[in-house]
Amino acid sequence: MIRVLFICPGNSGMSQIAEGFARKRIDEGVEVFSAGVESYPIMPFIVDLMSEVGVDIDGFVSKEISSLNNYEFDLVIALCDKSYNNCPILAGRPPLVNWALPVPDSNLSDEELIVELRKLRDRIFILVNDLFDYGYLSALAQTKNNISIILENMSDAIIAHDMNRKVFYFNKAAEELTGYKREEVLNLDCHEVFMNNFCGNQCAFCENNNAVHDEKRTINFVCKDGSSKYLEVSMKILRREDGSSYGVLNYLKDLTPFHKMASCGMRIEGFSDIIGVDPKMVDLLSMVKDVAASKVPVFITGETGTGKELIANAVHEHSPRRDKLFVPINCGALPENLLESELFGYVKGAFTGATRDKKGRFEIADGGTIFLDEIGDISLSMQVKLLRVLQEGVFEPVGSEKSVKVDVRIISATHKDLAKEIKAGRFRQDLFYRIGVVPLVTPPLRDRGSDIPLLAEFFLSKLAKDYGRKEITLSREVIEIMLAYKWPGNIRELQNWIQYALVKCKGRLIKPEHLPQFKSEHLGTMARGTKIKRTRRKKLNILAVKEALDSTEGNKVKAAKKLGVGRATLYRFIDDNIDAF
Repeated sequence: MIRVLFICPGNSGMSQIAEGFARKRIDEGVEVFSAGVESYPIMPFIVDLMSEVGVDIDGFVSKEISSLNNYEFDLVIALCDKSYNNCPILAGRPPLVNWALPVPDSNLSDEELIVELRKLRDRIFILVNDLFDYGYLSALAQTKNNISIILENMSDAIIAHDMNRKVFYFNKAAEELTGYKREEVLNLDCHEVFMNNFCGNQCAFCENNNAVHDEKRTINFVCKDGSSKYLEVSMKILRREDGSSYGVLNYLKDLTPFHKMASCGMRIEGFSDIIGVDPKMVDLLSMVKDVAASKVPVFITGETGTGKELIANAVHEHSPRRDKLFVPINCGALPENLLESELFGYVKGAFTGATRDKKGRFEIADGGTIFLDEIGDISLSMQVKLLRVLQEGVFEPVGSEKSVKVDVRIISATHKDLAKEIKAGRFRQDLFYRIGVVPLVTPPLRDRGSDIPLLAEFFLSKLAKDYGRKEITLSREVIEIMLAYKWPGNIRELQNWIQYALVKCKGRLIKPEHLPQFKSEHLGTMARGTKIKRTRRKKLNILAVKEALDSTEGNKVKAAKKLGVGRATLYRFIDDNIDAF
């Protein structure tokens, strides 16, 4: 529905004339209204003027401009400069057209006034016909539809209000983020609608309406269901041509996953820290926070390359033992005789070459944390010795008869399924119960799709700096390949990809040809991923996307699911064909 408003000053006679002609030409899907500075019933001589040309406007009553919400209209037509200059453009300003018609001189006689009004009437008749005959309204309707599709399908939530805090725009993403429906919000004071006054009385708009300015800040937002979200709000002041403010536009970004990570004490910068916003990682880091404060053994499982040592180090760094040492050792990398001396140390003369006493990892880690990586690879005899350390906190260095007592927290990890190892007789069940008090699972990279671009950009930034490279980025095609790939080597493999690409790429944009060319199953996996990407693109066409968006009321997530593609693929298709939407 296109809503057109004609305005003029005084008694609204000129706007009533325009409304009368427009109603004679009304098209389906168009509504017309008239308004003046004040609301008056139509004057008799205006009715007579219109009757001369066969238009009945008897009974018309114009609206008062100050009582209207301009954002309810799609087009405002000012019939004269005076009405244009005095039009109170509110937030959500629609297009404003100025026909710049002359206002009759108030000193004219009645006869002279009628002559001038007839000229204005005939001029308005031509202008109204042009409005309908030359496609202006249909062009406006198409523009409105295109803008609506774009705004409704943006991933960012958008909320806009006027200088009286009345909300005039609230897109689908805002509905999904806040839990409020559009009809519950529009044309209402944001302080009255949202709990905690939406911004918690933090924004400059609340503090001083006369000193509003663009700003960005974070807020704790209370959703309709009572849940709390941590949002970044980018506030943009909407201004008229003369610089005066007429509204506030808010872009909302959900930082809740990042905030949860921060509440766990986790940073998201630096190679030694943990990168990720995927819900699986957020839940894992939340568990790290909970377990770090205790001293119970922690058992980490996950595929090779998923960052088990990073998780173990995070547990240590956020525990009361953080001021002591974190001592890692890969149990699967050493034969049994060397592993025993590495763990428990030895005394001088214990074996050939033992020319002095040497402390083992357990003694070095006293008061701190020892990380036993790949614990599933140790022998049964070594498992017995570890069990004693766990139970009693004592051991004997190799070649010594004296016991050493230590206070060490043990974190262990393996990529093996220890339940199967126990069933096969290769791992002691009692040791498993000792080390597995608190189990943590590091998810494989293929299950953390939202983290892949984040990790790739992180490694690229760090490694490019090490290589002395500047302003280098990943192409869209490379990101698509990375998202489709299965990552058998997990995060370690991703890092290797970036290193390889930096060597191959001599320019500023990393393309698919700069990625490592794997053989056998690796190449097949990557090829299958690339093929999936191309197949998805072939499914999309403008008509199908429009129909999917219409059927889902603009919900891009549901539309993508209906089309059988990923949400990111749908976003890219719309971006690439933005003129069609």
